[in-house]
Amino acid sequence: MQAGIPTKTLRSLSGLIDFDCAARWGSFTLAAQELHKTPAAISLQVKQLEEAVGFALFVRHPRHITLTPKGQELAVTVAKMLRELRTKVEALRGGDEENVVRISTTHTFAIKFLAPRLGRFTLRHPELDIRLDSCERLVDVEHEDVDLAIRHGTIIDQPTALYHDRMVAVYSPMLLASAGQELTLADLTRFPLLYDESTDDWIRVLRTHGVPEGRFDFSRGFTNLAVTAQAAIVGHGIALVPYSLVCDDIDRGVLRLMRGASVTYPGGYYWVQAPRKAVLPKVVRFRSWVEEEVAQMQRTLRERIGDAGAHADHVIS
Repeated sequence: MQAGIPTKTLRSLSGLIDFDCAARWGSFTLAAQELHKTPAAISLQVKQLEEAVGFALFVRHPRHITLTPKGQELAVTVAKMLRELRTKVEALRGGDEENVVRISTTHTFAIKFLAPRLGRFTLRHPELDIRLDSCERLVDVEHEDVDLAIRHGTIIDQPTALYHDRMVAVYSPMLLASAGQELTLADLTRFPLLYDESTDDWIRVLRTHGVPEGRFDFSRGFTNLAVTAQAAIVGHGIALVPYSLVCDDIDRGVLRLMRGASVTYPGGYYWVQAPRKAVLPKVVRFRSWVEEEVAQMQRTLRERIGDAGAHADHVIS
């Protein structure tokens, strides 16, 4: 800190609350309605906050307000802080924090794997309550209000790996109307080959399984694996996706597995945990249950593809 420059301090959290509300609404008037104050009171609180932090938070226009660049950055931080504070207060008010398991994971894993199975966890552990937050950002498990996180990425030699995934080719039964009882490798030239971002995995399938050269239709690419799988479900073509993403769809009969069209995949899911939280009984129970579910999924995969290579895709404790 430079000599002679006084230190500015925040003397009231109410200014942050008023600022957060005004930033969300883009209006002192609407913020006043939410907080049951007058627009003048909101404006005064924000002005005092600006004086405390030493920079402008809003640009005042005749009929509305807009955040300044610094105001935008502060708004993100304040919103996050208030959200975590409210969550913690609600948990402490309930008095049962030891029975609440807070899990963070990706949208895809939450929707396609955890959500359909959580009923089984509740039957086994009715005393525990799950709070599932799906997001793509990396969370700070040590300092945020999260007990355990599951993330996706390359997990070769990853000590906290949950499992290695495997790419499988799947298609909708709707495609069978013109192709007989089931699709085989020979049918790959008859339908669009759906892929996520890159055709590299499809090329590995074709080379690994010795598919003859032909005119392959790679006209339909996506930037999300869940969307790729959904495109296959509605009959847009044959998709190459991780098995964990579609195992339940195969069980329900909305997708079929193409035999002899699977390859290893370097990606998968891994645990993100803090040592002090990892030993909590509620976390141990949840992790053990997830690993059992994954083990069962891997057993069905081996049964379906009949591929000895799938035995290497195991749960890592």
